[in-house]
Amino acid sequence: MSELRVTLVQCDLRWEDPAENCRRLEETLGELGSEQTDLIVLPEMFATGFTMNSREMAEPMAESRTLAWLQAQARRRGCVITGSVAIVEGGQYYNRLLWVTPDGEVTHYDKRHLFRMAGEHERYGMGDERVIVELKGFRLLLSVCYDLRFPVWLRQQPTESVHFEYDALLCVANWPAPRRHPWRTLLQARAIENLCYVIGVNRVGEDAKGLAYAGDSLLVDFKGEALIDRPRDEAFIATGTLCREALREFRDKFPAWQDADDFTLSLEAPR
Repeated sequence: MSELRVTLVQCDLRWEDPAENCRRLEETLGELGSEQTDLIVLPEMFATGFTMNSREMAEPMAESRTLAWLQAQARRRGCVITGSVAIVEGGQYYNRLLWVTPDGEVTHYDKRHLFRMAGEHERYGMGDERVIVELKGFRLLLSVCYDLRFPVWLRQQPTESVHFEYDALLCVANWPAPRRHPWRTLLQARAIENLCYVIGVNRVGEDAKGLAYAGDSLLVDFKGEALIDRPRDEAFIATGTLCREALREFRDKFPAWQDADDFTLSLEAPR
């Protein structure tokens, strides 16, 4: 399979109101399904906004209504849907990216880098595992917001037999407007240095603290060029296509990976 269709959903979020956010998103998605897309990407904490009220808002993984909603949407639409949710499991709280397939299978990635400037590291647990999923022959590395600032965590880790771990980096975010330039720059940088596509989905609007979000959701190709890039501050839904043959040809034509430095990634907690 040589193409993957990805739908970016840039939207406003109602503060700490999962039922209303899910209702609005379902309305926004309309009749979107497998005839138009293979993957729907929602923002970070799409059910609540970027809340630090983890004890009040986190949903038990086994009984999560938001996860059940994702499963229903994936089944109804016949495509994968993903976004992050505040989850509690085993007595620990996580900012958890949920990857849900049409048959109900769930894969998750727990955000590794917690945004200490908002106190996220005091309200949520740190993930300790990189997660790569596969869809239509494309391998995607999952990440959440602040992870984007840490290139070692997101760097391709080749082996003797596999030159590229993944073909696309997926990052969902609630990235504030005052720092929109780093967001856009880092999405492009991660694509260039890893010779991969990058899917970045951010929200718009304001949260309960009056913090504004500009959106700037991007689909970036392996040269750092934007395939989807809409004006700031606007809600939108747009679908772009990842092409395996174009990616392979560029990696062969410009094999910068052959000169990359060897390294070992430690999973110890940062100091």
